[in-house]
Amino acid sequence: MDLLRIHHAAIIASDYARSRHFYVDLLGLRVLAENHRAQRDSWKLDLALPDGSQLELFSFPAPPPRPSRPEACGLRHLAFSVHDVSAWKARLEARGIAVEDIRLDEFTGHRFVFFADPDGLPLELYEAAPVA
Repeated sequence: MDLLRIHHAAIIASDYARSRHFYVDLLGLRVLAENHRAQRDSWKLDLALPDGSQLELFSFPAPPPRPSRPEACGLRHLAFSVHDVSAWKARLEARGIAVEDIRLDEFTGHRFVFFADPDGLPLELYEAAPVA
């Protein structure tokens, strides 16, 4: 028995509409399902990436803030594989999203860059092919 791949990552948003816009309209993730759970006063949005992996976006009333800086134990960030980090950086910046400078992974030769979602969750874009 082997683990096959990551099926999904779950994210809790402080402002559901703002985060839905960010992940769907700005990052381009495809909506699989969207459900309001009245008994929990919560939304659950299932989003798909092209490889079949998914993000679940949740809303809950008054969630506590996520500790980010200094970094806390637990999940550090989510990384998305892309073909062209420079093009994605320009795309995000054109949409008003702050993006850090592109860096080079000294061990793999791949380029990568960080930005954050509306709640400050660190997100990374990691270039699929190493720099030649």
